[in-house]
Order: sequence, then structure tokens, then C-alpha cells
Amino acid sequence: MKQGTIIKIISNQYTIHSAEEEIIATPRGKMRRDGAPVVGDHVEYEYIEGSYRIHRVLPRQNRLLRPAMANVDQALIVTSMKDPDFSEHLLNRLIFLISLAHVEPIICVTKVDLYDKDAEKQFTWYEKAGYTVVYSYPGSDDEDLKTILSGKISVLCGQSGAGKSSLLNRLDPDFQLQTQEISKALGRGKHTTRYCQLHPILDGWVGDTPGFSSLDFSRLDLSEMDKVIKDFQPYLGKCRFSDCRHLKEPDCAVKQAVENGEINPVLYEDYRQIREEFS
Repeated sequence: MKQGTIIKIISNQYTIHSAEEEIIATPRGKMRRDGAPVVGDHVEYEYIEGSYRIHRVLPRQNRLLRPAMANVDQALIVTSMKDPDFSEHLLNRLIFLISLAHVEPIICVTKVDLYDKDAEKQFTWYEKAGYTVVYSYPGSDDEDLKTILSGKISVLCGQSGAGKSSLLNRLDPDFQLQTQEISKALGRGKHTTRYCQLHPILDGWVGDTPGFSSLDFSRLDLSEMDKVIKDFQPYLGKCRFSDCRHLKEPDCAVKQAVENGEINPVLYEDYRQIREEFS
């Protein structure tokens, strides 16, 4: 039985890359019913009766629900300064989703040439908490980003129109990914990426995925959410109650840190809303 990694999925065609070959396979029928493989999955496959069949998905390191991808080292949250406008609430929710999947979030700010002083101030909160923040714009050398991507399996996610495809094209012109102008009428980007795919880059892989505007926490276990948020980690274990959810409990170290200006109040408010709505 051969082993490889799924690098692209279009409909029921799964492109598998291995050291020896790159082929297109389909999963067994039972596998499609019980949960189809996703991009990034390491799988066992073989050639049977004139076609390649995927027989088994190997154990996963992690799994992102949306974008649907497995075995990811890090997720680049691509957010723009302008056009579309920077959304702190969207950035926070993406950080939560990625962290809950045990993937390292990295913030990539695009269109820095469209400078917004107020938006730039917000990123100091994330840097203070320990998140890696890199900045990019048309014509930049993106050396910091290249170092971050080197040898890693990364996924790009974020708001439509933030420049994910343009960023990949700039890192490697051979990508030749389709890019489109922002839809001025909608004030948001058109979905330029139509399927999920891993691209080879800098001895690693990077995933470009369809844009999305809705975030779903309803299927996630949020009981450990506070433990994966970097902003909260210095204060965990210091609350009066060991099972403190940092919502309405008295003597909460996290809430006190928010009041003291040590934790981003907008990020905390987004955390509170999600916990109260979905827990």
C-alpha cells in the first residue's frame, strides 16, 4: 500500500502527492459516507482495476473545520488595512477557531500601503500577547513571511478580498492564481479561489482556500477555549475558582486584567459573546 498527502480536492477528484508520484484518486464509498478526507491528510492508496483508490486516512495531527484542512503547522490569518476594512472582530474569531484546532495562528496584515493609523494601533495588542504579526504590501520583499513559511505546512485564511491570492502570487509568480478587484458595490471581495489546494513553496506547502464570511462555533468544544488564547494564559490558575469561565464569576484574574488594560478588551468581549452563546 502506498502513502501520500492530499494536496488538492476538486469535486470527487483527490490529487495525492508522494515522493515518487502525483496522481488523482477517489476514496472508497464507505469513506465518503463516514467522512471524506480533506486536503493535508496523509493517506494510504493503491492502484486497482484501472484507477487509484484511497483506502485509509492516517492519524491526524490536527483538523481545521473551515477551511477544511488537516496536519497544519500554522495558519496565516490574512487581514487587510483597507478595502476591505480591517475587522478586529473577524480577526479575533479566526484566532479562536484556529487555536481551538491546536494550530498556531499568525497574523499577516496586507495592503499596508493603504495605511490606517487607528487600525495599526490594534495590532500592538496581538504582538503584546505573543502572536506573530507580519506586514505586507504590493512591492514588499516579504522576507519575514518567507522565513515563517519555510519548511512548514501553512494555510491562508481570512476575509475575502484581503489579498490572499495576490500574496501567494507575489511570493512565487509561478502560482499564477486568479485575482480580482474588490467589488465596490458590496464593499467586500469576490471569492476568487474556488477549491482547496496546497502549493509547494520554500520547502513546505501553503494552502489557499475559498474565502468565507460566516464562522461557526456551534460544533466545537469550548470548555478549554480560555487555555488556547494567548492573551489569557498568564492569568490562568489565578482566579478564585479553578473552573472559572471568566464570565460572571467573582475574583476572576482574566477579567481583572481586562480592567487593568493588560488584555485587549475587544478580544475579551468577543470571547465572552461566543462562550455565552455557544456554551
